[in-house]
Amino acid sequence: MLNIKQGEILAFKTDTVWGFGALPDDKIAIEKIYDIKKRDLKKPLILMSYDFEPLKKYVKGIPNYAYKLIEKYLPGGLTLIFKKTELCSNYITPFDTVGIRIPDSIDFMELTKNIQGGVLATTSCNVSSEAPVKNYKEAMEKFKDCATIIKPFEDTENENIPSTVVLCKENGFEILRQGKIEIDL
Repeated sequence: MLNIKQGEILAFKTDTVWGFGALPDDKIAIEKIYDIKKRDLKKPLILMSYDFEPLKKYVKGIPNYAYKLIEKYLPGGLTLIFKKTELCSNYITPFDTVGIRIPDSIDFMELTKNIQGGVLATTSCNVSSEAPVKNYKEAMEKFKDCATIIKPFEDTENENIPSTVVLCKENGFEILRQGKIEIDL
């Protein structure tokens, strides 16, 4: 089990872009992420895990079609947005919704399987308006003083194609950002 300290920020490889993450109940670390990125507080973080099961407690009102999206595209480059439960704090997202994702990445899956709760509040590993870092070396160069950089099993460069973002509504879904996954249900 990886013991993450209060206020600790992680930087890690995923299947789309490198990310920053913190435990979802660690307000101090999440505030640090916003600070490091110079990110607008109105821009939400998303929750990511190795599996849908640990994420379920943070979302509600999951329509039946969403389970088909989960089954077909996750793990993978897809972020699904649902209504959030009271367990998802306003410092993660100021909205009544939250995005969830399960990266298709051995590195990320191993990381989240080995942390308490199995879930991280995340965003891309970069300063806002700059491109996300491409590899471990770049993450170390830019962020070693403010984040624990998780060394990947294989330090290959990511494609830096973001996830497709889908808003899941009761009566259907809306693609908010076309990214890595093309939806075909």
